[in-house]
Amino acid sequence: MSVELVAVERRLWSGTASFVVAQTTEGEIGVMAGHEPTLGQLVEDGVVKVNTTDGATVVAVVHGGFLSVTGDGVSILAESAELAHEIDVAQAKADLGAGDEEERARAAARLRAAEQQPA
Repeated sequence: MSVELVAVERRLWSGTASFVVAQTTEGEIGVMAGHEPTLGQLVEDGVVKVNTTDGATVVAVVHGGFLSVTGDGVSILAESAELAHEIDVAQAKADLGAGDEEERARAAARLRAAEQQPA
């Protein structure tokens, strides 16, 4: 199935995938080809995993937005997002102990995403 992971500022990834997992306000959702059409609101500071058809895994932290499943594929439209391999783990750890509650929550989400990135 065709998958697009897009944030307001850029397209993070697009391609074909066998499975997508995202955290919505209604709970975690897994999507495979042939899934019924669905629209879900992404949680703040959630993690999205995409298992590509070539065997790779794309992991990203997303901050709000929507997941749309249609007969053509899956679109993940985030307010902001960051691919796991781009995350500065040292900075995220530093942010975890500083700033307000929202900044700490984002730092924790960034660390969760980075830990799920395949080696």
